Amino acid sequence: MKVLTPAQMREIDRRTNVLGIPGLVLMENAGHRVVEVLAERFSPLSAHRIVVVCGKGNNGGDGLVIARQLHTRFHPRSLSVVLAFPPEEFQGDAAENFRMLTACGCSFSREIAPAMTAATLLVDALLGTGLSGPATGHALELIRAMNTQFPAAARISVDIPSGLHPDGESVEAALTVTFTAPKVAQVMPPTCDRVGELIVAQIGSPSILYEDDPEIFLHLTETRDFASMFRPRARGAHKGEYGHVLVIGGASGKGGAAAMAGWAALKSGAGLVTVATAESERSAVTTLAPELMTQALEADHATKDVLALGPGLGRDPLLVQFARRLFLESSQPMVVDADGLNALAGLDYQGGSALRVLTPHAGEMARLTGLSSAEVQARRLEVAREFAMERNVCLVLKGQRTLIAFPDGRVWINPTGTPAMATAGSGDILTGMVAGMMAQFPDQPGPAVLAAVWLHGRAGDIGARAVTENCLTATDLIRYLPEALFEVERPLREHGR
Repeated sequence: MKVLTPAQMREIDRRTNVLGIPGLVLMENAGHRVVEVLAERFSPLSAHRIVVVCGKGNNGGDGLVIARQLHTRFHPRSLSVVLAFPPEEFQGDAAENFRMLTACGCSFSREIAPAMTAATLLVDALLGTGLSGPATGHALELIRAMNTQFPAAARISVDIPSGLHPDGESVEAALTVTFTAPKVAQVMPPTCDRVGELIVAQIGSPSILYEDDPEIFLHLTETRDFASMFRPRARGAHKGEYGHVLVIGGASGKGGAAAMAGWAALKSGAGLVTVATAESERSAVTTLAPELMTQALEADHATKDVLALGPGLGRDPLLVQFARRLFLESSQPMVVDADGLNALAGLDYQGGSALRVLTPHAGEMARLTGLSSAEVQARRLEVAREFAMERNVCLVLKGQRTLIAFPDGRVWINPTGTPAMATAGSGDILTGMVAGMMAQFPDQPGPAVLAAVWLHGRAGDIGARAVTENCLTATDLIRYLPEALFEVERPLREHGR
């Protein structure tokens, strides 16, 4: 699913109008889509006390459509329409919808009255995506009122929570109905936390205007991006068809990291997994999972299909040189994490014909780029995309809303995951899962990476609900991986695909 900037959304609206679909139709469709969601989620609407807060722009126009449809179709217990600005300031399609609202006999108010605060549904249509900075003045007062003065109301934002800006206050929505495609502020931190559940509704803009535009490079990962890979396996399948992963790491005293990565690769579906580790760590590897094979750290790796370099490798200078040489010279696809990434710091390199997937967190990314961690966090999207393109690698920049950047400039935002995953070993599990997916689907490396990251986060979501955020451990991610995978596979099985 493409993700749009406000400028891109405005251009799509403009081109939609040029094609012959007027703004008034788009506005009517937008309001109708929100009312459909309200009717589905909060039925019967006739039992509700509803307040609709409208600005004077297109977002407010959407709110006027919603109010009119609620008034004429659903007859709620009470309906209060609050106009943030005088009606004479409305222009264009919003002004036209104000005339239609009053024509059907629906009244309005200029302020939030005390009686309105008993509402059970609050529709926020105050400010849209055209906001260029933090909300101020009367709009800010209304945002604060919507957040604090409606204790029993579910807050539903139209297109985007009003005031949504990294440096400002915004409506804290329980649910946001956006139009055409997600917007960057809705899916990237820190603002994504204020959006609530995000529903994307279509209002009539032809998808060709954005789906086929190479300039729109940002995507939100959905299961449809990779679900087709998880059709049932052939009845006569054998382990050799699903790839052989070699995990290289686990220096003395650090075998657990390599063992977890190996186990994750195996549980992700790889046919065979070998862990190359220090001799002192090999019994720990097989104790964790007897299905794992072991070998010496620097033993032959040429017969393996995918390499996973770094978990628990350590920083011994000889191992650093070994890791660098392997990264530069190996002909197999490779996933690099942890001390494998540390070994690359300061190295001038560019990926070759075999895919290199790097999975840093912000601190490791800082060492790879020479930036500070704060700079990486402040510019995550730009840093990830530029690095992937310049180095010809796939970059998985971990964190809230992990980014997957490809060498061709496309970037995916992963929506799954939880703070509960901020625990030792989570990255090792991800490394193994990425390698395991790539081994099974060598002809689909991009979707394989997207699948691994999505499933990793989804297993965390499920696990955190089951054992709480405080108690989730890295190996719990493997425990709850099947349930995450069932979510992807279930529609395929139900439809016999």
